[in-house]
Amino acid sequence: MIIDSSNLDPTSAYKLLIGSILPRAIGWVSTQSRSGVANLAPISFFTAVGRKPPMVSLSLQPRSDGVTLKDTYLNIRDTGEFVVNMVTLEQAHHMHRSAFEFDSDIDEFDAVGLEKEASVAVLPPRVKGAPIALECKVERIIPMGDLGDHVVFGEVVRFHIRDDVYLQGGRIDTGALQAVGRLAAEYTLVHNAFTTPLDEQLLASMRGRRAGRLDGHADGYSPIDTKEWSASGATR
Repeated sequence: MIIDSSNLDPTSAYKLLIGSILPRAIGWVSTQSRSGVANLAPISFFTAVGRKPPMVSLSLQPRSDGVTLKDTYLNIRDTGEFVVNMVTLEQAHHMHRSAFEFDSDIDEFDAVGLEKEASVAVLPPRVKGAPIALECKVERIIPMGDLGDHVVFGEVVRFHIRDDVYLQGGRIDTGALQAVGRLAAEYTLVHNAFTTPLDEQLLASMRGRRAGRLDGHADGYSPIDTKEWSASGATR
């Protein structure tokens, strides 16, 4: 199958992108409005982009109506600060619920049942219990295309790393985290690791094998075309 992207509407292009770039790290972003209301939202267009200073990027689309700018973007634009929290299996459902499009005056920590942890160098709070959190200050914001998308570049000014996963030499014990990533409209648990090369017999045993499911849904299930999903990344 060869698809000419010039013939795609935005939703179709989004589906192909999120099904092709796998797995995606989830930036669970906490922000705070000028009036002090805390916001929390998972962003799966998220990655590291620089080392000195350490930098991350977030790509933010409008809400599911395709027009209204998300509170996450407005708060970042207005205050210049945000925190990226790591998602682990224990808090995965809280993360999923925080993708709901709450009204702007709702504290989303309270709405999804999470406690706050004070940050050090920025005003937005961290997610209590998240093993890693990155306090960030905005370096630049770039509009993308003509649909209201924006890319935010932020400098990481503080790393918060839980003591038990911070190893000698500055390494993080990734195998102890039970980190959660994003697939298309689903999630994945990082629960194995390897270096190459692998034994040929093992490779042969893995060919054609589908990923296992943790949720009891039938093999091949996806919520991507259900009423609960939208191309903005929101849940309903």
